[in-house]
Amino acid sequence: MKYNHVTGVKHIVQAAGFSISGLRAAIRYEEAFRIELMLFVVLAPLGIWLGGSGLERALLVGSLILVLITELLNSAVEAAVDRIGEEHHKLSGRAKDIGSAAVLVSLLNVVFIWAVILLPRLS
Repeated sequence: MKYNHVTGVKHIVQAAGFSISGLRAAIRYEEAFRIELMLFVVLAPLGIWLGGSGLERALLVGSLILVLITELLNSAVEAAVDRIGEEHHKLSGRAKDIGSAAVLVSLLNVVFIWAVILLPRLS
């Protein structure tokens, strides 16, 4: 692919197109992203409804967005590693495991934030 340097508004439009292509690829090829996106569609409105303030709503929904971002980055790492080669290599496995760990940490962050905000209301 030849590098085509564009600037200004054309650059922003081109970058947005690449981003949309990336989201489409994630939805099409990454099952984990599809599952997390479905959870976002269900939980984000719930977070907006349950949040008692703007800050709480931002934390509840923002933690869900962080999961999607982390999954996109993990999928990008996996795709790049697979592009290099399918054979097992210690560093390739480590890169994939660390990406997966990042997703797990982002999911634990959701549980923590939702628990800290919502559990006190149950008592």
